[in-house]
Amino acid sequence: MRSALLLLRLWVNVVTQKDRKLLGAGIRKYRKRLRLTQERLAEKVDLNPVYVGQIERGFRVPTVDVLLRIAKALKVRLRDIVRDL
Repeated sequence: MRSALLLLRLWVNVVTQKDRKLLGAGIRKYRKRLRLTQERLAEKVDLNPVYVGQIERGFRVPTVDVLLRIAKALKVRLRDIVRDL
């Protein structure tokens, strides 16, 4: 249910700073588990590495499409990334 709520918030751009930071922390956690750099993750999902860093630091809100691509590259489900939200 939480995953659905987050996706709804992302869709309507009502994401709080806390949500953005938690989302970024979730992405960072799984990226580091795979020992990927931000640059390598960015290559895998066809994004700019600066943008990946901004997502991880909570400065940007990725689209649902980008979140799904990141989850696939990290070999996890989207709900795993957003678990702490």
